[in-house]
Amino acid sequence: MLKKSTFMLEKYSLMLKKYNFMFKKLSFMPKTNNIFLKNNKIITIMLLFLLIFSPIIYAQDSVYVWSSESSELKTNNEVSSSIDIKSSTSSNNEAKLPNNSVQTSTNPTDLSLESGGAVLIEQNSGKVLYDHNMHEQLRPASVTKVMTILLIMEAIDSGTISYTDKIPCSENAASMGGSQIWLDVREELTVDEMLKAICVVSANDCTVAMAEYLAGSEEAFVQKMNEKAKKLGMNDTTFKNCHGIDEDGHVTSPYDIALMSRELLTKHPDITKYTTIWMDSLRDGKSELVNTNKLIRNYKGATGLKTGSTSVALYNLSASATRDDLSLIAVIMKAPSTKVRFAEAQKLLDYGFNHYEYKKLASKGETVKSIIVNKGIEPTVNGILETDSGVLIEKGQTKDIEQIVELPDIISSPITKGDILGNITYTLNGEEIGKVNVIAENSIERIGLVSMIEYVYLKWFTLFRV
Repeated sequence: MLKKSTFMLEKYSLMLKKYNFMFKKLSFMPKTNNIFLKNNKIITIMLLFLLIFSPIIYAQDSVYVWSSESSELKTNNEVSSSIDIKSSTSSNNEAKLPNNSVQTSTNPTDLSLESGGAVLIEQNSGKVLYDHNMHEQLRPASVTKVMTILLIMEAIDSGTISYTDKIPCSENAASMGGSQIWLDVREELTVDEMLKAICVVSANDCTVAMAEYLAGSEEAFVQKMNEKAKKLGMNDTTFKNCHGIDEDGHVTSPYDIALMSRELLTKHPDITKYTTIWMDSLRDGKSELVNTNKLIRNYKGATGLKTGSTSVALYNLSASATRDDLSLIAVIMKAPSTKVRFAEAQKLLDYGFNHYEYKKLASKGETVKSIIVNKGIEPTVNGILETDSGVLIEKGQTKDIEQIVELPDIISSPITKGDILGNITYTLNGEEIGKVNVIAENSIERIGLVSMIEYVYLKWFTLFRV
């Protein structure tokens, strides 16, 4: 220690001699250029002070004094990027985040949902807009019936059954518990009435009666449900029954419910005639029906879709709504109460409608351009859009959408109706967001002797008829 101190004093002595020599040299310089030399003694003292005490001052940033209460050391980068987490004094000793900390989330906005799982998708594209444990396998309760309804609608649209067909009730169907309309084995209801009971009041007896009618038995129908689930990519799902009463192994996820809900709404939009009913009746007004989905009455643009709850599954909901061409599906699973179920579904839908819009880019059949036809019996052909097209974008981006039209000015005959003449590409900030073919509105033959005679004859015939 003594050797180190002696070495430091010798070092400072040499430095002082150096500074003294510099000041003497500077004193011979003109005063106009060396105003600060008037105070060279003060500067010398200040420099001396810094030389002596700067090692001590600097050392304070790197010295670590061990203490039993000290926390783990972090580098400067770690300190700046970490969140200060203090240990809780509770018995479980879990670390808790301060109220102002940023929580890790894949979502741009944290909606602080209480439910076990949730998802928000755009119905047309299937794009996920919000995810909260969307692949968590949970019990669906009566939301199971979305798949049952989907298979019923497929049977109707394919002509296998009709809305007027009368469906009998078996002993098995009549014995179902939970939500029901108390079917009797001696009565028959039409498919229309059955759908109304299933969609509005989630009738388990009607659900089983329909399953048995379509597949011969509930077991066979459940097999069809699982086959359809596999086709739709519902990888988190296994159905054990068609109604949703709790059964071990009967599970799905918010994302899978969204998939089958989307399939039902996009492929079979007529179902909304049932899912939007608030109040109705059956059996000549003797059986009152009130929709279990309260959003149908309270939420603007609500189109359905299905509620479900049991003591084990808690409260589930697949909620759909459409506003200004934007259709959304919000799924809530394992909500702690029915109030939370509807509130969080509404929160998801509000989030979607507030942040996104559906921009229609093209309408099928719309004329884009009249193109000159070379050597055709008609001088021009209309290029029309082949399909509808639209895109989901964040609000405020519409002005940034650009379209690039690729169409020739002249085209050679012959032309067949539906021939692709070109296309329109839509871009947003330089990225392609859509593309639609432009096709020929009608056929045009090439000019020839026979075709010209036919053309002139038809023109004259039309003229005389007028």
